[in-house]
Amino acid sequence: MELLSYYGLFLAKTVTLVVAIAVLIMLIANVAMRKRGESGQLKLTNLGDRYQAMKENMQLECMKHHQQKLWHKAQKKKSKLEAKEEKKRARLNDVTAGKPVLYVIDFKGSMDAGEVASLREEISAVLAVAGEHDEVLVRLESPGGVVHGYGLAASQLQRLREKGIRLTVAVDKVAASGGYMMACVADEIVAAPFSIIGSIGVVAQIPNFNRLLKRNDIDIELHTAGQYKRTLTLLGENTDEGREKFREDLNETHLLFKQFVHQMRPALDIDQVATGEHWYGTQAREKGLIDAISTSDDVIIGHLERFEVIAVHFSRRKKMLDRFTHSASANIEQLLLRLWQRGSRPLN
Repeated sequence: MELLSYYGLFLAKTVTLVVAIAVLIMLIANVAMRKRGESGQLKLTNLGDRYQAMKENMQLECMKHHQQKLWHKAQKKKSKLEAKEEKKRARLNDVTAGKPVLYVIDFKGSMDAGEVASLREEISAVLAVAGEHDEVLVRLESPGGVVHGYGLAASQLQRLREKGIRLTVAVDKVAASGGYMMACVADEIVAAPFSIIGSIGVVAQIPNFNRLLKRNDIDIELHTAGQYKRTLTLLGENTDEGREKFREDLNETHLLFKQFVHQMRPALDIDQVATGEHWYGTQAREKGLIDAISTSDDVIIGHLERFEVIAVHFSRRKKMLDRFTHSASANIEQLLLRLWQRGSRPLN
Protein backbone atom coordinates (compact mmCIF):
# COMPACT_ATOMS: atom_id res chain seq x y z
CA MET A 1 0.00 0.00 0.00
CA GLU A 2 2.84 2.33 0.87
CA LEU A 3 4.49 1.44 -2.46
CA LEU A 4 1.35 2.43 -4.34
CA SER A 5 1.17 5.78 -2.55
CA TYR A 6 4.82 6.51 -3.47
CA TYR A 7 4.14 5.52 -7.07
CA GLY A 8 1.05 7.73 -7.22
CA LEU A 9 3.03 10.68 -5.84
CA PHE A 10 5.81 10.10 -8.40
CA LEU A 11 3.28 9.84 -11.23
CA ALA A 12 1.57 13.08 -10.16
CA LYS A 13 4.91 14.93 -10.07
CA THR A 14 5.83 13.57 -13.51
CA VAL A 15 2.52 14.62 -15.06
CA THR A 16 2.79 18.07 -13.47
CA LEU A 17 6.31 18.50 -14.85
CA VAL A 18 5.30 17.41 -18.36
CA VAL A 19 2.29 19.76 -18.39
CA ALA A 20 4.46 22.65 -17.12
CA ILE A 21 7.04 22.05 -19.87
CA ALA A 22 4.30 21.84 -22.54
CA VAL A 23 2.75 25.11 -21.36
CA LEU A 24 6.18 26.78 -21.37
CA ILE A 25 6.88 25.59 -24.93
CA MET A 26 3.50 26.86 -26.12
CA LEU A 27 4.12 30.27 -24.51
CA ILE A 28 7.55 30.55 -26.13
CA ALA A 29 6.14 29.51 -29.52
CA ASN A 30 3.32 32.03 -29.19
CA VAL A 31 5.75 34.86 -28.38
CA ALA A 32 7.96 33.86 -31.33
CA MET A 33 4.97 33.89 -33.70
CA ARG A 34 3.97 37.35 -32.50
CA LYS A 35 7.46 38.64 -33.14
CA ARG A 36 7.39 37.26 -36.69
CA GLY A 37 3.97 38.78 -37.35
CA GLU A 38 0.45 37.46 -37.03
CA SER A 39 -0.74 37.11 -40.61
CA GLY A 40 1.70 34.67 -42.13
CA GLN A 41 4.77 34.29 -44.29
CA LEU A 42 5.44 34.58 -48.01
CA LYS A 43 7.74 31.89 -49.41
CA LEU A 44 9.36 31.92 -52.85
CA THR A 45 10.85 28.78 -54.45
CA ASN A 46 12.85 28.72 -57.67
CA LEU A 47 11.32 25.77 -59.50
CA GLY A 48 13.77 26.20 -62.37
CA ASP A 49 16.74 25.56 -60.07
CA ARG A 50 14.97 22.56 -58.58
CA TYR A 51 14.25 21.08 -62.01
CA GLN A 52 17.79 21.78 -63.21
CA ALA A 53 19.26 20.05 -60.15
CA MET A 54 17.08 17.00 -60.79
CA LYS A 55 18.12 16.96 -64.45
CA GLU A 56 21.81 17.19 -63.57
CA ASN A 57 21.54 14.39 -61.01
CA MET A 58 19.93 12.15 -63.60
CA GLN A 59 22.63 12.99 -66.15
CA LEU A 60 25.41 12.29 -63.66
CA GLU A 61 23.97 8.91 -62.72
CA CYS A 62 24.10 7.89 -66.40
CA MET A 63 27.79 8.88 -66.79
CA LYS A 64 30.91 6.90 -66.15
CA HIS A 65 33.40 8.10 -63.53
CA HIS A 66 35.78 9.86 -65.95
CA GLN A 67 32.82 11.52 -67.69
CA GLN A 68 31.59 12.85 -64.35
CA LYS A 69 34.98 14.49 -63.73
CA LEU A 70 34.89 16.23 -67.11
CA TRP A 71 31.29 17.31 -66.52
CA HIS A 72 32.10 18.83 -63.10
CA LYS A 73 35.05 20.68 -64.63
CA ALA A 74 32.86 22.11 -67.40
CA GLN A 75 30.19 23.12 -64.88
CA LYS A 76 32.72 25.01 -62.75
CA LYS A 77 33.89 26.91 -65.80
CA LYS A 78 30.31 27.70 -66.79
CA SER A 79 29.44 28.89 -63.26
CA LYS A 80 32.45 31.25 -63.22
CA LEU A 81 31.44 32.78 -66.55
CA GLU A 82 27.85 33.26 -65.37
CA ALA A 83 29.02 34.86 -62.12
CA LYS A 84 31.28 37.19 -64.12
CA GLU A 85 28.38 38.23 -66.35
CA GLU A 86 26.18 38.86 -63.30
CA LYS A 87 28.82 41.14 -61.76
CA LYS A 88 29.20 42.99 -65.05
CA ARG A 89 25.45 43.60 -65.29
CA ALA A 90 25.36 44.71 -61.66
CA ARG A 91 28.13 47.29 -62.27
CA LEU A 92 26.23 48.63 -65.27
CA ASN A 93 23.00 48.61 -63.23
CA ASP A 94 21.38 46.54 -65.98
CA VAL A 95 18.11 45.23 -64.56
CA THR A 96 16.50 44.46 -67.92
CA ALA A 97 18.86 41.71 -69.04
CA GLY A 98 17.25 38.96 -66.95
CA LYS A 99 14.56 36.56 -68.09
CA PRO A 100 10.87 37.32 -67.53
CA VAL A 101 9.31 35.46 -64.61
CA LEU A 102 6.59 32.83 -64.55
CA TYR A 103 4.99 33.00 -61.11
CA VAL A 104 3.41 29.71 -60.05
CA ILE A 105 0.54 29.75 -57.53
CA ASP A 106 -1.18 26.68 -56.11
CA PHE A 107 -4.87 26.80 -55.20
CA LYS A 108 -6.39 23.67 -53.68
CA GLY A 109 -9.88 24.81 -52.80
CA SER A 110 -12.18 23.56 -50.06
CA MET A 111 -15.97 23.92 -49.84
CA ASP A 112 -15.82 27.32 -48.13
CA ALA A 113 -12.98 28.59 -50.37
CA GLY A 114 -11.08 29.62 -47.24
CA GLU A 115 -7.85 29.41 -49.25
CA VAL A 116 -8.77 32.70 -50.93
CA ALA A 117 -7.21 34.49 -47.94
CA SER A 118 -3.78 33.20 -48.99
CA LEU A 119 -4.56 33.66 -52.69
CA ARG A 120 -5.19 37.39 -52.26
CA GLU A 121 -1.79 37.78 -50.54
CA GLU A 122 -0.04 35.85 -53.32
CA ILE A 123 -1.74 37.86 -56.06
CA SER A 124 -0.90 41.14 -54.30
CA ALA A 125 2.75 40.07 -53.98
CA VAL A 126 2.96 39.21 -57.69
CA LEU A 127 1.28 42.47 -58.75
CA ALA A 128 3.77 44.43 -56.65
CA VAL A 129 6.75 43.24 -58.73
CA ALA A 130 5.49 41.77 -62.03
CA GLY A 131 6.74 43.30 -65.27
CA GLU A 132 4.94 43.54 -68.59
CA HIS A 133 6.49 40.30 -69.89
CA ASP A 134 5.92 38.27 -66.73
CA GLU A 135 3.20 35.62 -66.55
CA VAL A 136 1.28 33.69 -63.89
CA LEU A 137 0.40 30.00 -63.76
CA VAL A 138 -2.24 28.85 -61.28
CA ARG A 139 -2.29 25.12 -60.54
CA LEU A 140 -5.95 24.77 -59.65
CA GLU A 141 -7.73 21.91 -57.91
CA SER A 142 -11.26 22.34 -56.59
CA PRO A 143 -14.68 20.66 -56.81
CA GLY A 144 -16.35 24.00 -56.00
CA GLY A 145 -18.22 25.25 -52.97
CA VAL A 146 -19.98 28.36 -51.68
CA VAL A 147 -20.82 30.99 -54.27
CA HIS A 148 -19.50 34.03 -52.42
CA GLY A 149 -16.18 32.34 -51.59
CA TYR A 150 -15.44 31.24 -55.15
CA GLY A 151 -16.76 34.49 -56.54
CA LEU A 152 -14.11 36.30 -54.49
CA ALA A 153 -11.43 33.80 -55.61
CA ALA A 154 -12.32 34.47 -59.26
CA SER A 155 -12.19 38.21 -58.58
CA GLN A 156 -8.65 37.82 -57.22
CA LEU A 157 -7.58 36.20 -60.50
CA GLN A 158 -9.32 38.99 -62.42
CA ARG A 159 -6.90 41.44 -60.82
CA LEU A 160 -4.16 39.86 -62.95
CA ARG A 161 -6.25 40.07 -66.09
CA GLU A 162 -7.03 43.74 -65.47
CA LYS A 163 -3.31 44.53 -65.10
CA GLY A 164 -2.54 42.84 -68.42
CA ILE A 165 -0.55 39.97 -66.90
CA ARG A 166 -1.06 36.76 -68.86
CA LEU A 167 -2.73 34.08 -66.73
CA THR A 168 -2.71 30.34 -67.40
CA VAL A 169 -4.74 27.92 -65.28
CA ALA A 170 -3.64 24.27 -65.23
CA VAL A 171 -6.06 21.61 -63.98
CA ASP A 172 -4.48 18.25 -63.18
CA LYS A 173 -7.44 16.73 -61.30
CA VAL A 174 -10.63 18.75 -60.95
CA ALA A 175 -11.99 22.26 -61.58
CA ALA A 176 -15.74 21.99 -61.26
CA SER A 177 -18.48 24.48 -60.38
CA GLY A 178 -16.75 27.24 -58.37
CA GLY A 179 -13.44 25.77 -59.46
CA TYR A 180 -14.37 26.33 -63.09
CA MET A 181 -15.63 29.82 -62.21
CA MET A 182 -12.03 30.56 -61.23
CA ALA A 183 -10.49 28.76 -64.22
CA CYS A 184 -12.53 30.59 -66.86
CA VAL A 185 -10.89 33.90 -65.88
CA ALA A 186 -7.60 32.70 -67.41
CA ASP A 187 -6.25 33.64 -70.83
CA GLU A 188 -5.62 29.92 -71.33
CA ILE A 189 -6.92 26.82 -69.55
CA VAL A 190 -4.99 23.57 -69.86
CA ALA A 191 -6.16 20.32 -68.31
CA ALA A 192 -5.04 16.72 -67.99
CA PRO A 193 -6.94 14.23 -70.18
CA PHE A 194 -8.92 12.70 -67.32
CA SER A 195 -9.37 15.79 -65.17
CA ILE A 196 -12.95 16.76 -64.28
CA ILE A 197 -14.11 20.04 -65.83
CA GLY A 198 -17.37 22.01 -65.87
CA SER A 199 -20.39 21.48 -63.64
CA ILE A 200 -21.68 24.98 -64.42
CA GLY A 201 -24.69 24.75 -62.17
CA VAL A 202 -25.94 25.54 -58.68
CA VAL A 203 -27.07 23.09 -56.02
CA ALA A 204 -28.50 23.52 -52.52
CA GLN A 205 -30.15 21.12 -50.13
CA ILE A 206 -31.45 21.39 -46.60
CA PRO A 207 -32.88 18.75 -44.25
CA ASN A 208 -36.12 19.45 -42.42
CA PHE A 209 -36.98 18.00 -38.99
CA ASN A 210 -40.41 19.57 -38.60
CA ARG A 211 -42.40 16.31 -38.74
CA LEU A 212 -40.08 14.68 -36.21
CA LEU A 213 -40.56 17.61 -33.84
CA LYS A 214 -44.34 17.49 -34.25
CA ARG A 215 -44.43 13.78 -33.38
CA ASN A 216 -42.63 14.63 -30.16
CA ASP A 217 -44.92 17.59 -29.37
CA ILE A 218 -42.15 20.15 -29.86
CA ASP A 219 -43.19 23.55 -31.21
CA ILE A 220 -40.92 25.84 -33.23
CA GLU A 221 -41.57 29.56 -33.51
CA LEU A 222 -39.90 31.55 -36.27
CA HIS A 223 -40.41 35.31 -36.43
CA THR A 224 -39.17 37.30 -39.43
CA ALA A 225 -39.46 40.82 -40.78
CA GLY A 226 -39.56 40.71 -44.55
CA GLN A 227 -41.57 38.33 -46.70
CA TYR A 228 -38.60 36.26 -47.82
CA LYS A 229 -36.24 36.66 -44.87
CA ARG A 230 -36.50 32.88 -44.55
CA THR A 231 -37.63 30.57 -47.35
CA LEU A 232 -36.68 27.02 -46.28
CA THR A 233 -35.75 26.19 -42.70
CA LEU A 234 -34.32 23.25 -40.78
CA LEU A 235 -36.95 23.09 -38.06
CA GLY A 236 -40.00 25.06 -39.20
CA GLU A 237 -42.77 23.93 -41.55
CA ASN A 238 -41.80 24.79 -45.12
CA THR A 239 -44.38 26.17 -47.53
CA ASP A 240 -44.84 25.89 -51.29
CA GLU A 241 -44.29 29.65 -51.53
CA GLY A 242 -40.97 29.31 -49.68
CA ARG A 243 -39.88 26.45 -51.92
CA GLU A 244 -40.72 28.42 -55.04
CA LYS A 245 -38.73 31.43 -53.82
CA PHE A 246 -35.79 29.15 -52.96
CA ARG A 247 -35.82 27.75 -56.50
CA GLU A 248 -36.00 31.28 -57.92
CA ASP A 249 -32.89 32.23 -55.97
CA LEU A 250 -31.07 29.16 -57.29
CA ASN A 251 -32.03 29.98 -60.87
CA GLU A 252 -30.91 33.59 -60.45
CA THR A 253 -27.54 32.45 -59.09
CA HIS A 254 -27.20 30.01 -62.01
CA LEU A 255 -27.97 32.82 -64.47
CA LEU A 256 -25.26 35.02 -62.94
CA PHE A 257 -22.83 32.08 -63.11
CA LYS A 258 -23.62 31.55 -66.82
CA GLN A 259 -23.24 35.24 -67.58
CA PHE A 260 -19.86 35.35 -65.86
CA VAL A 261 -18.52 32.32 -67.76
CA HIS A 262 -19.83 33.69 -71.06
CA GLN A 263 -18.20 37.05 -70.35
CA MET A 264 -14.84 35.38 -69.71
CA ARG A 265 -15.13 32.92 -72.65
CA PRO A 266 -17.48 34.53 -75.21
CA ALA A 267 -16.87 31.83 -77.85
CA LEU A 268 -18.34 29.16 -75.55
CA ASP A 269 -21.84 27.83 -76.28
CA ILE A 270 -22.99 28.55 -72.75
CA ASP A 271 -26.44 26.95 -73.03
CA GLN A 272 -24.89 23.67 -74.16
CA VAL A 273 -22.38 23.43 -71.28
CA ALA A 274 -24.24 25.15 -68.41
CA THR A 275 -26.41 22.12 -67.63
CA GLY A 276 -24.64 21.17 -64.38
CA GLU A 277 -22.84 18.31 -66.14
CA HIS A 278 -19.11 17.78 -65.93
CA TRP A 279 -16.73 16.26 -68.48
CA TYR A 280 -13.26 14.76 -68.67
CA GLY A 281 -10.48 16.95 -70.02
CA THR A 282 -10.57 15.60 -73.59
CA GLN A 283 -14.35 16.04 -73.76
CA ALA A 284 -14.08 19.53 -72.24
CA ARG A 285 -11.59 20.47 -74.97
CA GLU A 286 -14.08 19.47 -77.67
CA LYS A 287 -16.78 21.62 -76.06
CA GLY A 288 -14.49 24.64 -75.70
CA LEU A 289 -14.39 24.64 -71.91
CA ILE A 290 -10.58 24.44 -72.00
CA ASP A 291 -7.94 25.36 -74.58
CA ALA A 292 -5.39 22.54 -74.49
CA ILE A 293 -4.67 19.09 -73.08
CA SER A 294 -1.58 19.15 -70.89
CA THR A 295 -0.39 18.86 -67.30
CA SER A 296 0.97 21.60 -65.09
CA ASP A 297 4.38 19.88 -65.16
CA ASP A 298 4.61 20.18 -68.94
CA VAL A 299 3.54 23.82 -68.80
CA ILE A 300 6.32 24.61 -66.32
CA ILE A 301 8.98 22.65 -68.23
CA GLY A 302 7.92 24.41 -71.43
CA HIS A 303 8.63 27.80 -69.81
CA LEU A 304 12.03 26.96 -68.29
CA GLU A 305 14.10 28.06 -71.31
CA ARG A 306 12.53 31.51 -71.58
CA PHE A 307 11.41 32.23 -68.00
CA GLU A 308 12.58 32.19 -64.44
CA VAL A 309 9.97 29.98 -62.77
CA ILE A 310 9.18 31.04 -59.20
CA ALA A 311 6.58 29.38 -56.95
CA VAL A 312 4.76 31.85 -54.69
CA HIS A 313 3.15 30.53 -51.52
CA PHE A 314 1.68 32.47 -48.61
CA SER A 315 1.20 30.32 -45.52
CA ARG A 316 -1.10 31.69 -42.87
CA ARG A 317 -0.23 30.98 -39.28
CA LYS A 318 -2.89 28.98 -37.47
CA LYS A 319 -3.58 28.27 -33.86
CA MET A 320 -3.37 24.67 -32.70
CA LEU A 321 -7.17 24.32 -32.52
CA ASP A 322 -7.54 25.81 -36.01
CA ARG A 323 -5.04 23.30 -37.39
CA PHE A 324 -6.99 20.43 -35.88
CA THR A 325 -10.39 21.59 -37.13
CA HIS A 326 -8.99 22.39 -40.58
CA SER A 327 -7.46 18.92 -40.84
CA ALA A 328 -10.74 17.28 -39.80
CA SER A 329 -12.81 19.32 -42.27
CA ALA A 330 -10.31 18.67 -45.06
CA ASN A 331 -10.59 14.91 -44.48
CA ILE A 332 -14.39 15.10 -44.62
CA GLU A 333 -14.27 17.10 -47.86
CA GLN A 334 -11.87 14.62 -49.45
CA LEU A 335 -14.26 11.80 -48.52
CA LEU A 336 -17.24 13.67 -50.01
CA LEU A 337 -15.26 14.39 -53.19
CA ARG A 338 -14.34 10.72 -53.61
CA LEU A 339 -17.97 9.67 -53.10
CA TRP A 340 -19.13 12.28 -55.62
CA GLN A 341 -16.60 11.13 -58.21
CA ARG A 342 -17.55 7.47 -57.74
CA GLY A 343 -21.23 8.21 -58.03
CA SER A 344 -20.84 10.46 -61.06
CA ARG A 345 -18.54 8.44 -63.28
CA PRO A 346 -17.63 4.77 -63.64
CA LEU A 347 -14.31 3.65 -62.20
CA ASN A 348 -11.51 2.14 -64.26
